[in-house]
Amino acid sequence: MITAGLTGFSTSISLILAIGAQNTLVLRQGLARAHVLPVVLFCAISDAVLIALGVAGFSAIVDQYPSLPKIMAWGGAIFLFVYGAMRLYAAATSDYANEMAGRSLPLRQVLFTLAGVTWLNPHVYLDTLALIGAISTKFPAMDEKLSFAFGAVSASFVFFFALGFGAKYLAPFMRSPRTWRVLDVGIAIVMFAIAILLIAK
Repeated sequence: MITAGLTGFSTSISLILAIGAQNTLVLRQGLARAHVLPVVLFCAISDAVLIALGVAGFSAIVDQYPSLPKIMAWGGAIFLFVYGAMRLYAAATSDYANEMAGRSLPLRQVLFTLAGVTWLNPHVYLDTLALIGAISTKFPAMDEKLSFAFGAVSASFVFFFALGFGAKYLAPFMRSPRTWRVLDVGIAIVMFAIAILLIAK
């Protein structure tokens, strides 16, 4: 069971460490010190649901609908292009007074954006439903399978809480509109790059 749990944790953490759309949004909210707890909980719980489905064998459903990944890819790409454009617009027009004061968009809007970059991103399904689900088959016993899933879910909680609440230590470097502008341009570039990769395949 210990081996299964460690395998689940290491697999999940290695997949989630890559800088992506979801991670950049969590980092941004952490730097703004706004809605951090609900944001990291949303991301971690979303991962937990997807990991549980992957371990339970949900990826077989995706195999029966081969056009689904392409549809999701286009939906995710459109969403990411729009959000990237919004960040570029903010970089060009905002004085970032709200961010420097620890204020942000209403929680509902933040969670809506997170839902988009989480649930419309085919890579999330590839990582959780397909890859983690496939690796979990190495542990056929139910107790090992549960241990693997627990390890993978734990990695998500550890990562997102560390990213969201650890971002406050970077706050001293975010005391000017210029640094927030650089961050938003960087986020926009990440969003555009991921969107292009989604539809290029």
